[in-house]
Amino acid sequence: MLSVPTLWTVFVINFLALGLIWAYVMRSYPSFEAARFWTGSAFVAAAGATMAMLRVVFPDSLVPLLFAGTALILAICLAAMGIRKFFHQPVSWRDTLLITGLGAAGLCFFTFVHDSVPARMTVFTITQALPMLRSLKLLLSRHEGRANPGARLAGIVTIVILVIFASRLLGALTSTGGGFSYMHFSPVQSVVVLVLVFLSMSLNFGFLLMAMDRLRNEVADLALLDDLTGVGNRRYLLQRLTEECARSERSGQPFALLVIDLDGFKAINDTHGHAAGDACLQHFTLMAQTRLRPGDMLARTGGDEFCIVLPSSTLREGAMIARRVLEVCRADAEQCTGNDIPVAVSIGVAQWAREMGAYPDRLIAAADHALYDVKKAGRNGFATYDPAPPLAPEPASPPMSDMTLRKRA
Repeated sequence: MLSVPTLWTVFVINFLALGLIWAYVMRSYPSFEAARFWTGSAFVAAAGATMAMLRVVFPDSLVPLLFAGTALILAICLAAMGIRKFFHQPVSWRDTLLITGLGAAGLCFFTFVHDSVPARMTVFTITQALPMLRSLKLLLSRHEGRANPGARLAGIVTIVILVIFASRLLGALTSTGGGFSYMHFSPVQSVVVLVLVFLSMSLNFGFLLMAMDRLRNEVADLALLDDLTGVGNRRYLLQRLTEECARSERSGQPFALLVIDLDGFKAINDTHGHAAGDACLQHFTLMAQTRLRPGDMLARTGGDEFCIVLPSSTLREGAMIARRVLEVCRADAEQCTGNDIPVAVSIGVAQWAREMGAYPDRLIAAADHALYDVKKAGRNGFATYDPAPPLAPEPASPPMSDMTLRKRA
């Protein structure tokens, strides 16, 4: 059987190593706020284990064990706060201080007022289990329609730790396995301590997997976003259009696409500089987003070109959104004074048709065709691509265009 100092030393080294790992993650990824709580949790747990070792040096004093127990309760609360922060849930320092404070008060009461090892173990177990139970649902639930493998592992490990806590408490209450003592560990207690060390490492490994999954998704998102405006880029647009085409092929339900050009953008760059041009692109993005519906997607496809995907929308609804975007741009231009640069846009609108199939480029070509007509008509307007039905030959009548142009001057 391992000695008590050896077991506590293993505990200290384990949590110090975990703390250093999380400190490196925290420093490398400052925006990953959950790492701050997990760093604090590991170092506080290491401090608690170190204080528990002082019980061997001062065998007649229970104060080191009180500080150690309080530190271990706080460490679990911090780990639970990190879990909540990871899943974008509110964290409460008040709850953490309340649980830690009640745990410390209970340990003090059942040490100095009414000395009872089973009562101390009951307080210690309950205050440790509460934050873990509150985090368990978050770890085992699906988020954004998918399960996080690291969270699932952390959830399973949490369940095992709770079972061990319950078994340890039962052993303390019934003196099973030689009772419970921080000074003289029984063989059962030694095994429990080693298992908890292993489980703490597994739990933090689950946290690391959670972090890796989050960072991987962030990198994937960055690959699909435009650096300047923060909306989708051309790759994201094509991915979304492919999905919408496939969905429309299955259901027969149409969707619409808007292709947008900023009028005179080259002149803005040449006259005012590229910084002013970038500001115009960002300003247009903000204006356009105020006129979109939930589920609509704005993307910048390059230079001064944008597209808007309108799921489950007809050509008429696409024209309505185009009109809204034009109106907000015109209203903003009317308020420009001094060095303000007005933004004007031309918009082509097209609706997916069955003959386009699963080929997004055909829909883009149709919207581009309508956009070209707007530019020929003087810009600062919108047009819809609406192929006219075939007409019987009428020699006296001029040939009909295959486009219906709707423009607002």
